[in-house]
Amino acid sequence: MSWFGGSDDDAFAQCRAAAVAGGSGQIGGPFELVSETGETVTDADVIDQPALLYFGYTFCPDVCPFDTVRNADAVDILEEQGMLVKPVFISVDPQRDTPDVLAEYTGYMHPRMLGLTGSPEQVRAASQAYRTYYNVHPPEEGNEEFYLVDHSTFTYLVLPEHGFVEFFRREITAEQMARTVACFVDAAG
Repeated sequence: MSWFGGSDDDAFAQCRAAAVAGGSGQIGGPFELVSETGETVTDADVIDQPALLYFGYTFCPDVCPFDTVRNADAVDILEEQGMLVKPVFISVDPQRDTPDVLAEYTGYMHPRMLGLTGSPEQVRAASQAYRTYYNVHPPEEGNEEFYLVDHSTFTYLVLPEHGFVEFFRREITAEQMARTVACFVDAAG
């Protein structure tokens, strides 16, 4: 067994930049959420091509917009190289992030970005599958709509038939992300 949970002849070994304690099989799994068009979707519906998953929320004042734009830029770089990768934004704020709100947000970020939300239970289950963290702060007194949500900031690369294969930290550039994603897509090919 290798550090990543696979065999020592891991097909993705040359691509990996991150280590997951217990192996990459510890991250990812089935989920059921609601798309920005209001349809209930599963992980099988969403991960029908290589996908970059990001857990955040549309009201986020700084981190989410920067990370989401970086992810969209990486997707554009990959598309110029002939690789289609789906950018996915999963909200950890289902109270405010309705399908309509997500559709508007993802429309600004990237034309192919898919926004996902759901009930608090659905969002919690998806977050737990990907080992993400989020914590909703109480709203300001007298302003129930204003509150912040602490959350982890990793982006996850998920491949059909392979599941989760890599995560990216905030400091990774769009170019670095695109190079790594291309390596994984080629190796899976």
